[in-house]
Amino acid sequence: MLHFTNFNKFYSNFPTLKISDLTLDKGIYWVKGVNGSGKSTLLKSIAGILSFDGEITLNNISIKKQATAYRKLVNFAEAEPLFPEFLTGTEMLALFAAAKGAPKGQEVYFIESMNMQSYINRPIGTYSSGMLKKLSLLLAFIGHPQLILLDEPLITIDTDALMVLYKWINKLNAEDGVSFMLSSHQILDAEIIGNTSLLEVENQSLKILGKN
Repeated sequence: MLHFTNFNKFYSNFPTLKISDLTLDKGIYWVKGVNGSGKSTLLKSIAGILSFDGEITLNNISIKKQATAYRKLVNFAEAEPLFPEFLTGTEMLALFAAAKGAPKGQEVYFIESMNMQSYINRPIGTYSSGMLKKLSLLLAFIGHPQLILLDEPLITIDTDALMVLYKWINKLNAEDGVSFMLSSHQILDAEIIGNTSLLEVENQSLKILGKN
């Protein structure tokens, strides 16, 4: 359960997003909104990357008062990921696994199902945009997250990889009760991801629109 209390985000004293009091139950959420509406700002705030006024809690764990515990429960994948180019994909995975307290060997399933074996040991500087996107998505599933935030996850990956991502989402949601928030300009396929709730960022606020 994700809860916002008196949430306010400003850029140069200009209000960007305001959520007075909102509770989101476990589930899969599609965050809609035009460019510049605040979708990425919302996800980055929930992830603890951006500062804000007010409070966010996940299952009563505060992002501000219990930051370390909170961050272990929330994973985030950027729309356009950037990683140190001198590190290999395997080394990035090791860093994330240590930070998130991931089970040993957890990454194997994700690497194999996304067909990343041929380049995961190569320096990230040699990766294409599609390879980078897959690595970013993989890292978001590492550890024991209760909420996974995916900013524009449908861009830069091919159809086969997209089907694998849908499979990951459905599997973790159904088996482990992991919640997801996906911001996307592209329409989520309701036949592949079921029971998706719609959220809209508009006029500096977040609205629950119903089911996809």
